[in-house]
Amino acid sequence: MRQRSLVILTSVLTTGALTLTACGSRDNSGDKSGDGSGTTLTIGVDAPLSGENSTTGLGIQYGVQIAVDDANKNNWVPGVKFKVKALDDKAQPANGQSNATALVGDGTVVGAVGPLNSGVAQSMQQVFASANMVQISPSNTNPELTQGKNWQTKKTRPYKTYFRTATTDANQGGFAAQYAAQGLKKKKAFVVDDKQTYGSGLAKIFAEKFKSYGGTVVGTDHVNTGDKDFGSLVTKIKNSKADLLYYGGQYDESSLITKQLKDAGVKIPLFGGDGMFASTYIDVAGKAAEGDLATSVGVPADTLPAAKQFIQTYKSKGYKGDYAAYGAYAYDAASAIIKAVKAVKDANGGKLPSDIKTDLRAKVVDEVQKSDFEGITGKVAFDQYGDTTNKQLTVYQVVNGKWKAVKTGTYNG
Repeated sequence: MRQRSLVILTSVLTTGALTLTACGSRDNSGDKSGDGSGTTLTIGVDAPLSGENSTTGLGIQYGVQIAVDDANKNNWVPGVKFKVKALDDKAQPANGQSNATALVGDGTVVGAVGPLNSGVAQSMQQVFASANMVQISPSNTNPELTQGKNWQTKKTRPYKTYFRTATTDANQGGFAAQYAAQGLKKKKAFVVDDKQTYGSGLAKIFAEKFKSYGGTVVGTDHVNTGDKDFGSLVTKIKNSKADLLYYGGQYDESSLITKQLKDAGVKIPLFGGDGMFASTYIDVAGKAAEGDLATSVGVPADTLPAAKQFIQTYKSKGYKGDYAAYGAYAYDAASAIIKAVKAVKDANGGKLPSDIKTDLRAKVVDEVQKSDFEGITGKVAFDQYGDTTNKQLTVYQVVNGKWKAVKTGTYNG
């Protein structure tokens, strides 16, 4: 899902409570056996942990934390313990690049989960690729990240180290357009985006697909991230006689847009992507959110039997943020890295490679590519581009002040 290059809102984490760092690659005994006993490896996390997008960013961090705790408790990799090093990118590409550099520079880090936003991912991919270290995003949805700039005509994978457990906007935008035209029976859509990598890409795909289903795009416009006053946009939408507003972007702006739209008497639903699928959207928009819609990756986590314990743990720990959008996908991303470490160890006679930076990291990349296991979100596997083979998507609608799943399926249009 997500891909914004900017900042987002909500919960500021207290340092120390949120960021767990590894002590080193060996304990004081030195682990001279070479079998991995006494070894501590770090899973890096990059996401917006404060400011805008932090509601979903924190869900990613704690999804990884629960996976690491489960791995340690259940001895997934005998002799090896894992820790989490979570860095805050504040949804800004420059921060993401700096965080990526910090993670690859830490000799205990074996792989990274994140970021939330596709625009941030673009600034990080080269850094991880140069270090031959795996990066798995639970939320990036822009097709270019795995299939190249010309993905619509010729798919070419830019970086073999980059993977994602979220399906792409090529599917999400079409899924939304199909539901808008055939499910909601909407005829005229006004399409708006926030000019960011994620938002503009998703809005473009929706507009193209909506027209292919017989709909008409009666107007388009752009907003800036951080904008608060959308009076002129509301006027344009009202005059267009649209029966649907589609928004490509995050919940920060869309929650204000829908409120101002409804306050102006324009009673049409706002439909968006996973960037606005968060409880904060409803909290900010209030009653104006009623009837609005959003697509998100996968099936609802609370309907998956395998995710039941994850959700219980998340709630019992009192973790901040919202797990619903990407928490379970972050769990599976971290699990893929941990399982890859085990596969490397098993293939090496039960011993870890002595050099983490140049040997273990490279082998983990290769093993992640071979991933094939049942995660808490379903089967975890990647195609030749590093994209998840799980193409499930869900349309959610605000009903009585809560997001309710109204359609789940795959897009084959």
